[in-house]
Amino acid sequence: MQRIIIPPFCFDDLSFCNTSTREVERQAWSNKVEFFLSCVGYAVGLGNVWRFPYKCYRNGGGAFLIPYILMLVLVGLTMLFLELAFGQFASLGPFTIWRASPLFKGVGFASIALSVLVSIYYNVIIAYSLFYMLVTFVSFDGDVPWATCTNPWNTQFCITESIRITDDMNETQKLNITLGRMNTTCVDNILDMGGMNFTDLSYNFTQTNLSTCSYVGRYKLPSDEYFSRYVLRLHEATDFGDVGGISLKLALTLLLAWIFVFFALKNGVKSSGKIIYFTALFPYVVLVILLIRGLTLEGYMEGIKFYVIPKWEKLATPQVWVDAASQIFYSLGPAFGSLLTMASYNQFKNNCYRDAILVAVINCATSVFAGFVIFAVLGFMAHVTNQEVGDVATGGPGLVFIAYPEGIARMPYPPIWAFLFFFMLLSLGMSSQFAMVEAIISALADEFPSTLRRNKAKLCAAVCLVLFLCGLPLVTNGGIWVLTLMDDYSGSYSLLFVCMIELIAIAWVYGHNRFLEDLYMMLGFKVNYYWVAMWKFVAPVIIVLILIASGIQFSPSGYGDFVFPTWVQGVGWGLVSIPIVLLLGTMLIQLIRYGGFRNASRPQKDWGPALPENRTGRYADYLEVVYESKKEDIQKNGVIEMDKNEPNIVEQMKKRRESAQYNKGYEMDEKPVAEQNGHTVQSEDDKL
Repeated sequence: MQRIIIPPFCFDDLSFCNTSTREVERQAWSNKVEFFLSCVGYAVGLGNVWRFPYKCYRNGGGAFLIPYILMLVLVGLTMLFLELAFGQFASLGPFTIWRASPLFKGVGFASIALSVLVSIYYNVIIAYSLFYMLVTFVSFDGDVPWATCTNPWNTQFCITESIRITDDMNETQKLNITLGRMNTTCVDNILDMGGMNFTDLSYNFTQTNLSTCSYVGRYKLPSDEYFSRYVLRLHEATDFGDVGGISLKLALTLLLAWIFVFFALKNGVKSSGKIIYFTALFPYVVLVILLIRGLTLEGYMEGIKFYVIPKWEKLATPQVWVDAASQIFYSLGPAFGSLLTMASYNQFKNNCYRDAILVAVINCATSVFAGFVIFAVLGFMAHVTNQEVGDVATGGPGLVFIAYPEGIARMPYPPIWAFLFFFMLLSLGMSSQFAMVEAIISALADEFPSTLRRNKAKLCAAVCLVLFLCGLPLVTNGGIWVLTLMDDYSGSYSLLFVCMIELIAIAWVYGHNRFLEDLYMMLGFKVNYYWVAMWKFVAPVIIVLILIASGIQFSPSGYGDFVFPTWVQGVGWGLVSIPIVLLLGTMLIQLIRYGGFRNASRPQKDWGPALPENRTGRYADYLEVVYESKKEDIQKNGVIEMDKNEPNIVEQMKKRRESAQYNKGYEMDEKPVAEQNGHTVQSEDDKL
């Protein structure tokens, strides 16, 4: 007897369901482990290594863990569970899942816009890691290229040791060091004033005309010059209006990174689910190895003390709480559509409640653990260069491509440690990139199943190619400026705004009672009303407060001492507006299309679990109506060949609706679903 599967999209395009196997199914994870590792790999990304340790030390060391854990519980876990449960229940992508409330389909468009913007620059960072990894691989028999100041790309300001002013220096020596640390253009302008020469300044170099020159560190470590002058060739870019040409070596590594993404995703989760075993677990092996190595280095304890010793007074600073919340959002990654997409490939009865808690805890623990790995080496670097840990600690690309490599260069056998470190960064980045690009592909495939789902490999290739081409401006000589601009603006205010609208859509408009019933149907147990309070009140209020605080403390984007021009900041705000305009614009279109808020906010008649065997309770009505109306067409097209002895599927659905399993716990709506003007009419219990 043949198994009957009638996915909702078959009703709109029966020819697509006319396959040789006479069975059409959406892809699913091969097992629960693949889904869980994919979530861990997505959440634990580059930000856990280059963003969290720096924010932790800057915001009070161990004291920062208090706001961090609070924000994890109040906002991060709240959004994580919401998205995993929502995606798993419907088994649909970020666009089509808003059959639950068509008014908010723009949330799906905004989420994919965020994924597109972040995927473009995120893979450039992966390309940097890949380039460093390949360079260290060919340097196994020698030293890493950023260990000395004798390379063609080095300048006279390259130093291998810290230079400090000491009491036994004469005035000229002190002046040399002071001027070397000041802004080059500013000092040169002062030297030109009145015919002054370098020696003349030794008489009054502490006067106000020199004090206006910013202390920017004219001296550079070899790792700094290697990254800026050799890898990026940033010195060849003059301004945003002239970012220079495309770096061939970075363009090739970017292409290679996108080829990796394509082969991982061309067969959907069937292929990415196998690769994730390595990309999600390998970083933990390397982190343990690097921590053990770091604990054998001189000065490591100073770095760890700098990292963990709490500065309780920092907790009174609003910026600390904003940084804690932003780190949670950027790390767990809600509102990108990735969590929804990964959960949509789950079995309907999977315990996503447990998965959400475990992923959140692992993400938090990994961030803290990575901080020990980073600061052990920074403590060693501060020791050998005779500096304070705070002088060598930095965040973002400067940490993983300058500060940490500088520490590695001073270890015995540096190519080995450098290779492991950058291979780890590559794995961390790829796990997150897989999830974001898969969200883009799945959203398009689910929206246009008859044309795109059957050609998913071609769709994957097209998406990767377009995103690669969009990333080429980021591998120009001044591409790091473009990358920084996108990083500062793309996932900031718009990410928080989309999260807030998503909470309102599900908890308020779709309705928390309906959502709790859906969860009970799916999980088999009642979800505590604590989550309702989080979804409806606590999380939205916190997000609004973060938006306000971030706006008050806004500072223009820049890289190093280069603050981007006003028109560039305008471009950044344009990036912020893209997801927001998509969301609000789609909302307006849906209001017009459905004739008002009431109809636009109601679930569509085909909303519910994707597979018939999971459509119970209120969701069985739709299957009965569709089956009876489409039965002849379906049989004619060869999708279903009913066995004569097979019970009528309608009767099966009715029995399932009447089963005791779904008539206990939360009260289920047993009334038939009526239709009015092509839209469902909810029962009184489901109305707003």
